[in-house]
Amino acid sequence: MFMKQILTNSYKTESALIYDGIRLLANALHDLDGNQWRVDPISCADGHPWPHGTTLLNYMRQNVFYGMTGLVKFDESGFRSDISLEILSLSEDGVDVSGKWLQRGRIEKYEKWTKHYLPQLLEKPLIRITSVFNDPFFMLKKSSDGLKGNNRYEGFVIDLIDELAKELSFRYVISPVKDKQWGGRDKKTGLWNGMVGEVMRDEADIAVADLTINSEREKAIDFTYPFMSTGITILFKKPTKTMSLWSFMLPFSTQLWLYMLGILSFVYVGRFSPYEWTDTTPCRTDNQVLENSYYMSNSFWFAIGGIMQQGSDIAPKALSTRIIGGVWAFFTLIIVSSYTANLAAFLTVEDAPYPFDSVEALAAQTAISYGLVGNGATHRFFKSTNISTYKKMAEYMEENANSVLKSSNSIGRDAVEESEGKYAFFMESAVIDYITERHCNLTQVGGLLDSKGYGIATKKDSKYRTPLSEAIVKLQETGVLRELKRTWWTQKAGGGACLSKGTPALLEMGMKNVGGVFLILIGGSVFSTFLAFYELFVETLRETSNMTDENRVKNNKNTN
Repeated sequence: MFMKQILTNSYKTESALIYDGIRLLANALHDLDGNQWRVDPISCADGHPWPHGTTLLNYMRQNVFYGMTGLVKFDESGFRSDISLEILSLSEDGVDVSGKWLQRGRIEKYEKWTKHYLPQLLEKPLIRITSVFNDPFFMLKKSSDGLKGNNRYEGFVIDLIDELAKELSFRYVISPVKDKQWGGRDKKTGLWNGMVGEVMRDEADIAVADLTINSEREKAIDFTYPFMSTGITILFKKPTKTMSLWSFMLPFSTQLWLYMLGILSFVYVGRFSPYEWTDTTPCRTDNQVLENSYYMSNSFWFAIGGIMQQGSDIAPKALSTRIIGGVWAFFTLIIVSSYTANLAAFLTVEDAPYPFDSVEALAAQTAISYGLVGNGATHRFFKSTNISTYKKMAEYMEENANSVLKSSNSIGRDAVEESEGKYAFFMESAVIDYITERHCNLTQVGGLLDSKGYGIATKKDSKYRTPLSEAIVKLQETGVLRELKRTWWTQKAGGGACLSKGTPALLEMGMKNVGGVFLILIGGSVFSTFLAFYELFVETLRETSNMTDENRVKNNKNTN
């Protein structure tokens, strides 16, 4: 694409290099920000260098992407590696790209991919494709019984190959890789396993799967233009807040509850107003008795009736008590409304803070273990990195390999779910996006540790690489790849399950949420029952005593 723009004088080589340089810096800053570094403002008066410069440089060295000048990648010394230059040739139609010079010292020649050269390209009747089972890329159909050939499989990879077949008019046969591996090199023998090994041994023409493009694999095979971007990040179980029986008291602080208990005594002010003292026997003039309804128990009853929004049959008569009653009614209105509004949130929203928010925080603690798929691309990233934090984590995972390294992403996902927040799993963000759409108790924590892509693997100097790359670019430009991902990530195979359940934080209320209210009800009922029996006992004793006194008086009269 860059060479076509050069030929049409759309922009110069310097412009393409500047664009890729700015994009490299932007990617590194994005990764740095994703790990939530705290960056202090730079002072012009301070002569000290920026403390995060080395870290930013390391992120830039780790960054790999396809830019306007091709593959942008750096070696350990910081120099650009895997450089390739396009070779121009003069044809009947003018100047055209006829090959490529590679940094490794060889020249790759190819014809421009057009329908005219299709018979020359597809010398074999079929393209043999290998893939690996991994949802949602390559899966066996649930109703695959009785089906044969390609019809047994489904997934993003199948749809991608179908689109490529439509674009390039080829046929294919696809089969799962025999050893169920993506592709890694044995350090002792130097041999490759998985899909990479099958392509190298000519057991398959191409490999289409979530196969990560990295420098080690590119030494053995070639990759097309990436059809999906991804990066390493962390899968973790969403923490939940442990609710107590007294959760209904959470909307107000302890201090506020004490203030409300103390404010009840102010209602007792009605006892001091002379206008609240009334004559209970107005018809008698010989013995006037003044009484006040606002004695201690009635005052508290009046106050509690206001709080409970039930009112009271004790009506204030004096202006002072009416004022305090009105203010108390306004106070309880606001307090009860605020309590009711917050109570629903406290009883149903059980979001809890995460124990870590970045890979640095995860590495700094010891309560939560972490792991990944052994001998995969993510594992090799940690082994080969120059960043001290990642090296420390790689050493930890090697020391505890038996417990933290898993054989597949699905086993790692199950380990995260069953660990109850004691295990985190490193995997690629594309797969995490798929998992979190279906497992609502799982989530991604932190940003991306790197930036890379999935590509189609071919043999070195394969004639399939260039036409497939151009077809992938066309599918990207037309939005087909984006639509395929949306279909398999958010629609098919259980996609959108978490959205259909509504907000995950809103849960059913159980006894653990409101158990304290029941305890208060039971406690109050038991206390009132004992109090009723006590009152009955006291009243019985009183009546018995009165009857005894009356009998004694009668006996005395009879004796006299």
